[in-house]
Amino acid sequence: MSGRGIDRAFERRLSTLVNSRERGVLQRGLKGVEKESLRVTPDGRISQTPHPVALGSALTHEHITTDYSEALIELVTPAFTQSWELLQYLCDLHQFVYRHLGEQLLWATSMPCIVDGDESIPIAYYGTSNVGRMKEVYRRGLGYRYGRLMQAIAGVHYNYSFPQQFWPVFGEALQTRAVDQDFVSASYFGLLRNYRRFGWLILYLFGNSPALCSSFVRGREHDLEQLSPGTLYDPYATSLRMSDLGYRNKHQAGLEISVNSLEEYIRDLSAAVSTPQPEYEKIGVKVDGEYRQLNANLLQIENEYYSYIRPKRVARSGEHPTQALERGGVEYVEFRALDVSAFDPVGVNQNKLRFIEAFAALCLLKQSDPIGASEQQRLDENHAVVARRGRAPGLQLNRNGRPVELRAWALELIDSMRGLCELLDEGEASKPYTAALELQEAKVRDPGLTPSARSLEELRSSGESFVEFALRMSRLHKSYFLELYPPNEQRLAEFASEAEESLRKQRDLEASDRMTFDQYLANYFDRSVTTT
Repeated sequence: MSGRGIDRAFERRLSTLVNSRERGVLQRGLKGVEKESLRVTPDGRISQTPHPVALGSALTHEHITTDYSEALIELVTPAFTQSWELLQYLCDLHQFVYRHLGEQLLWATSMPCIVDGDESIPIAYYGTSNVGRMKEVYRRGLGYRYGRLMQAIAGVHYNYSFPQQFWPVFGEALQTRAVDQDFVSASYFGLLRNYRRFGWLILYLFGNSPALCSSFVRGREHDLEQLSPGTLYDPYATSLRMSDLGYRNKHQAGLEISVNSLEEYIRDLSAAVSTPQPEYEKIGVKVDGEYRQLNANLLQIENEYYSYIRPKRVARSGEHPTQALERGGVEYVEFRALDVSAFDPVGVNQNKLRFIEAFAALCLLKQSDPIGASEQQRLDENHAVVARRGRAPGLQLNRNGRPVELRAWALELIDSMRGLCELLDEGEASKPYTAALELQEAKVRDPGLTPSARSLEELRSSGESFVEFALRMSRLHKSYFLELYPPNEQRLAEFASEAEESLRKQRDLEASDRMTFDQYLANYFDRSVTTT
């Protein structure tokens, strides 16, 4: 039913939204961004220096932290109702960070700079508190399991929740008796299933990692072609980051986490974090008094599961992600498949965010049947083929067991989004959501307009290597932030104050620990005990 012919259920639901008395029924949903960037030296190598003290504590700072590596900065915005406010905040964060980076740069692309094997990628350090040590040991485990190179890839995560006024109208469209949290959670799981069905479109439209530095695959088997000395690429790739060379690694290939319901999702994820994995048992957990990983289970913790999209709820202190979902249901969804855009100083732009907001509504409103194992395999293959060959002329995907041309299916999805964009544009003379949709439609009609094609064209026309291109863009971005005038001095002062406060919080945490790290871990993995 999903994605073939006319989706009558979708048409009915959209009609209910259009005819509702709730003006702006889809407007003012909450949106936030998490953007990762490698800190690099002026010659394009991964920084070996600690996270700058002036940026605060990576453990306790809400907005400036690190991801896998000490050199992988992650900038986190609060939730905003307007995309422009979000991007302004992200811009201010970049400006603050750059004031404290000295000669270093933030790498402008998802695929890493020059790397010299796993040992060149320093694992993030979070101090001596139990919670800080747990974060570090978890990352050490990721290194042992998957290699550190994969963890040096950067991305952009987009967090989104529908506005409160939307749910009663949507409940009416579905003729639901109770518009409660169970209804909201079930609706978000419908979105998750449809994102698995249609999310390949995001890779096609926004993927921006068709090439990489040859140092990334040194000593490993691959089937990439050489574009120029030191640069490898796939001629039709959209996102090598989201391909088998990046996050879609073989280690998690057999891991099946259902999104057919909140209960099944929690069940499968809980099983994965409690099921021993022989391959990881060989690594050892605590060897010669040093932890190599948190445990030898299929997943050390729930966040190790890599997916294109996640259901989320803000967790309380000491709470696991699934415990938070169990307690309060789904609060928002996290879109995780976005590459860092080399052409945007903050790595993302308003048109992209607007399109994804409308795309989220499409996935929510469309009929969304449960996904069986055979369908899930087909859906995974669609994502994989678009990541590696998305711009190939006449590329065919699998829709309900039948071949369909990517171009035709993409145009069908975009056409379905027009009414949703009109609802999002309510009261806006400039029709920004419709304009964003038209830009994406143009990319479907002409693959040369996609960011991945633009990046390859830059590399070919300039004669630069991947590293030279990314360095040039990184320097341009640095100049942009340092020369921005007038700077938002009030917000920059707030960031400085937050940095100092975060360092104090880390010291307090370290001073307040009353149990050994072994006991802390035992408590954490005993799901009935909180660790605060």
